[in-house]
Amino acid sequence: MSLENNSDTIVRICADVPYLTDWKVIQQIENYKSLNVEVVSIQTELTNTGKSLKDLWDSLAAGAKNTLAVGAAAATVGIVVGVVTLTGVGFRLGYVVVQTATDIGTLLSSLPLLGYFSVAQWALFTSLILIAISCIIMGAGIPTTATYIILVAVAAPALAVLNVEPIVAHFFVFYYGVLADITPPVALAAYAAAGIAGSNPFKTGNTAFRLGIAKALVPFVFVYSPALLLIADGFTWWLFTITLIGAMLGIASLGVAFSGYFISSLQKWQRWWVAIVSFFFIAPGLATMAIGLVLMLPILFMQIKEFKIKTNNFIE
Repeated sequence: MSLENNSDTIVRICADVPYLTDWKVIQQIENYKSLNVEVVSIQTELTNTGKSLKDLWDSLAAGAKNTLAVGAAAATVGIVVGVVTLTGVGFRLGYVVVQTATDIGTLLSSLPLLGYFSVAQWALFTSLILIAISCIIMGAGIPTTATYIILVAVAAPALAVLNVEPIVAHFFVFYYGVLADITPPVALAAYAAAGIAGSNPFKTGNTAFRLGIAKALVPFVFVYSPALLLIADGFTWWLFTITLIGAMLGIASLGVAFSGYFISSLQKWQRWWVAIVSFFFIAPGLATMAIGLVLMLPILFMQIKEFKIKTNNFIE
């Protein structure tokens, strides 16, 4: 094919070069291409599923109606955040929490067995518990996005007073805000599941809380060992591995304590013992993990012995 026969095509291409170098024109072309792809995709989906354009319109209408609830919640959250910001409630809450936790820490550190830990350590631990409770209360019955916005405005400043890293503070408050969905008496996720399953909502909420409460230790691990988040300061793979193993053991131990079953059924005092030991696992360091393992050995031996007895009685 000779160059003379394609002279018209070359002229047209050269004439289009100024338009193709214009960013706005390129953007419009891309938008048209994207729209064309969407139309073709919708046509293909309707053909494959046997749906009509009316079904598509009904789906769009249902989506718009469901969005209204989210929009209303977001607008309300904006008002709450504005009030919190203008009045300084967030920083005031942080001051109250830290002051209360310091007083409790002073009391606990004066006790004989608990005096091993300093006032600052007790103050941090108590502050985290108080903030966790406030996050669960404020997150009850609120959509996830709205929960995060409210808690960041109200509860996160309290963690900032304790010199907790911002990324850790955000994960901490958001985790407990979401945990409110399975925490009675306003366990929205559990109540929705109860409606689907046709079960008792309150019993379902209690069961969900009992099964999911073990995960409440994870935000404490974020604070005491930020290496678990992979992006916090001081991250090393060795520290991450130790923290991950400790967190898994702590969550498993607390789950055993709340479920009341390990290898066999646990007695009441054994459940309390395992629950206390679980905190040694989430504490940072190999020393505390070793203490937790040593304290778990008596329970393990008693459970194995009881399991053998039950097995022999079953065989006989």
